[in-house]
Amino acid sequence: MNNPSIVILDFGSQYTQLIARRIREQNVYSVVLPCTASLQQIEQANPVGIILSGGPSSVYDTDAPPTDARLLALGKPILGICYGLQFITHHLGGKVRSAARREYGHAEVEIIAQTPLFEGLAQRQHVWMSHGDEALELPPGFSLTAKTSNAVAGIMDEARRIWAVQFHPEVHHTRQGTELLRNFLFRICKVAPDWTPEHFIQTTVEQIRQQVGDKGHAICALSGGVDSSVAAVLVHRAMGDRLTCVFVDNGVLRKNEFQKVQDNLRGKLKLNLVAVDARERFLSLLAGITDPETKRKIIGREFIAVFDDEAHRIAKLSGSVDWLVQGTLYPDVIESSSVKGPSQTIKSHHNVGGLPETMKLKLIEPLRDLFKDEVRRIGRDLGMPEDILQRQPFPGPGLAVRILGEVTPERVALLQSADEIVVEEIKAAGLYQQIWQSFAVLLPVQSVGVMGDQRTYAATCAIRAVHSEDGMTADWVPLPYEVLKKISSRIVNEVRGINRVVYDITSKPPGTIEWE
Repeated sequence: MNNPSIVILDFGSQYTQLIARRIREQNVYSVVLPCTASLQQIEQANPVGIILSGGPSSVYDTDAPPTDARLLALGKPILGICYGLQFITHHLGGKVRSAARREYGHAEVEIIAQTPLFEGLAQRQHVWMSHGDEALELPPGFSLTAKTSNAVAGIMDEARRIWAVQFHPEVHHTRQGTELLRNFLFRICKVAPDWTPEHFIQTTVEQIRQQVGDKGHAICALSGGVDSSVAAVLVHRAMGDRLTCVFVDNGVLRKNEFQKVQDNLRGKLKLNLVAVDARERFLSLLAGITDPETKRKIIGREFIAVFDDEAHRIAKLSGSVDWLVQGTLYPDVIESSSVKGPSQTIKSHHNVGGLPETMKLKLIEPLRDLFKDEVRRIGRDLGMPEDILQRQPFPGPGLAVRILGEVTPERVALLQSADEIVVEEIKAAGLYQQIWQSFAVLLPVQSVGVMGDQRTYAATCAIRAVHSEDGMTADWVPLPYEVLKKISSRIVNEVRGINRVVYDITSKPPGTIEWE
C-alpha cells in the first residue's frame, strides 16, 4: 500500500515507536525509517510530513548518524524532536554544544511565540526532557518559539516549513503532547485522518487478491494468538478455502490449549485447520537441554521441520502450495536486521524463519504495517471473538522459556497447572484485560517447606505480571495482595511439586518480560 504517510526518521531514540503509535492513534498512517534512509526511500513512502526523532548521539561527533541533510530541503513539513532539533540547527548553520546544565525528566516550558504547532496550547507547558546538548545559536531564518529557564525548547522557520521542539511530545509526561502532534498533522501537514480499520481491511483484502491471483494455495502457521489468527482471517477473506492453517502442539503449550485453539479456529472462525500433535518430537529433542538460546533454536528448527512435512502433505492434496502467511507486526519490521540504523537490537524476532529452500514459498504478511493494539482493532472489525483478541501475548517457544533449566514432561505439567491458576485468578479479579502479560515461571530451585506437619522439598514458582503498550518497555504490576495471596495458596495446595511462590517486581528495562 502506498498510503500518504508521516515518515519518522529514527535516530536511535527509545521513543521512536511511540511517536509512530501516537500518529496512528490519530488515524494517520506513519512509517518508521532508519535515519540512514536515502532521499529516494523517503519519497517512496509518500510522505506528507517528516518527523526527526530523538537519539543518543551528539550532532557534532564524528560518529553521528550519517543522515542525508538534503531531506531538510524536500519541501515537506518537518518536525524535529530533541536530537531532531539539534540536527536541524547543526545542518542549517546554527550551533549546538554540550549543555552546561543537562535536562532529564520533568520540565516547564514557556511558549513565547504563537505558531500553528502550538495553536490552542497553554503558554506554560509541563513536558518531558531528555537531552545533554543544546542549541546555542539558531540557524539563519529561524526564530525562538519556546524556552525553559536555561535552554532553547522550540524553534521554527515557517518559510521552510520546519518546526522543532527540544522536549518529547510523544510521551504521556508531556501533558499536551498529543495536541501538539495533532497540530502538526492537521494544521501544518493537513493530512486526512483516514487510516481506519475498515479502510485497512478493504485495501488489504484487495491487495492480497491482486498479489495471489485466482490460483495457488497458501498455508499459515497458527499459534492461536492474536497476530496469526487475525492474519489468517484476513487472508481467508481474500483466498477462501485456498488457505490451510497449521497448528502444531510442540509440547510446551499451556494447559488444554491444543484443544481450545482448535475449537476457536475451527468452530468460531471457520478456518481450514490442520492440527499436528508433535509433543514427543519436541520434548525428546529438549531432553537434557538447559541453555535458553539452545532451547529456542531447537524449538524453531523442529517447528520448521514439522511445518515442512505438513506443507508437502498439503501440497500433494491441493496440487501446490505457493504462499506462506505470517503474522509479522510493525515492531518486528522495525527491529529486524533489515532495518539498519542506530537503534540497538535487544533480541531477535522471527515468525517462520529459516524455511527450507525446497519450499520456495512467497510471503503474505498482511499485518506488517500494524502495532499490536491496531491488530486487535482490525480483529474486532472482522467480527472475531474477544477471547481470541484479548488473549495476552505468548512466546513462540512457549513454556520452554518459562521453565528455567531442563524441559521435561513432568516440569511442563507442573508449570501448566500453576500457570492456569495464575490466569484463572487474574481473570476472576477482572484484571486480565488490563495487564499486558501475566504468567507463572518454574525455577530450577527447590526449597524446604512444611505441609501437613511434614517436611517437603519442592520446586519454586515465580509469578510475573507487567503493564506495557507494545512490549518494548514494561512496568511490573502491583497486583492486589488478596489476588497474590489466593494465587499462592492455590498453587501450593493444588500443584503437587511446588511449595513456594515468589513475585517478580522487575521492570523492562533492566529486565525483560520473559525470564529466558
